[in-house]
Amino acid sequence: MYIAENKTWYLERLIRLGGGVFVLGSVLLGMFVHPGFYYFTGFVGLMLTIFGLTGFCPLSIILYALGARERCKC
Repeated sequence: MYIAENKTWYLERLIRLGGGVFVLGSVLLGMFVHPGFYYFTGFVGLMLTIFGLTGFCPLSIILYALGARERCKC
């Protein structure tokens, strides 16, 4: 299992960016398309809370699988 705390700040910033985009997007969709999108906002909030308490984050697993690795300190 991958825990994001073991990686550098690069993945942390991507996780925060992804969470912000998901929340903003789902709030806008909930306002203009269908109120059911607010459930997705709640899910993202729940996942961010779990990440803050335990260090486990499914988004970090997905980003790691897509190739987001540590940056080279050249």
